[in-house]
Amino acid sequence: MIVSAAFCFATMTAFVRLSGDLPTFQKSFFRNFIALIVSVAILAREGKGFRPASRKNWPFLLARAAFGTAGLLMNFYAVDHLLLADASMLNKMSPFFAVIASYFILKEKISPVQGLSLIGAFIGALFIVKPTFSNMDLGASLIGLMGGLGAGVAYTFVRFLGKRGERKSYIVFAFSAFSCLSALPFVLANPVPMTAKQTACLVIAGLFAAGGQFSVTGAYSCAPARELSVYDYSQVVFSALLGFFLFGDVPDVYSFLGYIIICGMAGLTFWYNNHHLPAKETA
Repeated sequence: MIVSAAFCFATMTAFVRLSGDLPTFQKSFFRNFIALIVSVAILAREGKGFRPASRKNWPFLLARAAFGTAGLLMNFYAVDHLLLADASMLNKMSPFFAVIASYFILKEKISPVQGLSLIGAFIGALFIVKPTFSNMDLGASLIGLMGGLGAGVAYTFVRFLGKRGERKSYIVFAFSAFSCLSALPFVLANPVPMTAKQTACLVIAGLFAAGGQFSVTGAYSCAPARELSVYDYSQVVFSALLGFFLFGDVPDVYSFLGYIIICGMAGLTFWYNNHHLPAKETA
């Protein structure tokens, strides 16, 4: 399921880029509108209503939705301005940002190995961002990295809400509804007519996004995070292949080095979690 989610999200970003020169907010709206329809259908099938498990969960649902929406918008901007694999890898910094966010939100301690992985991952990100004034993509790279930050904080709130008994389907619904409502004013203020091809690309992107979200939900309901996280990095492989065959993207040697370092740090964290932490700490 987690590899399926990785494929879905990689394909989603490819179709977002294939939709062409459209405003980021417009792309975000259509992507999330499809996911909203799917989540509404699932909630209706469950028959448990359209309310959260507790009213006290609302602030955390809004926080998850706000950080998730900000991360999504920045990721879409990066997808339009960077190599697909670079944008994907910067977004995959989210698990490392989640470790930092968990320290503040969930009061979880950061082990020495996790700290080493964080430092290594950020070094890897620097190889992708290439923070020099000669790098014309520096701004887009930094935005992509901040997209990973938004996603990491959002995932931390998902875990927090799960511990408070919130339904995963409702978390997806709340995020999709918030994202659509946030993007709608910008879409209405500056609507850009879309061709049939662009519309089809965004609809397909939305379908793959919904598939990715519910695949992730299914995966994490079947197995603890410590057994799944490293497989999520297969998205970078899918993105690199799609970027090469669809857009002729070829990452430079510094980007490849960054991929190796970040994936290596993810592998180190995966190994440590499975061999040194109790199951209740990593589930």
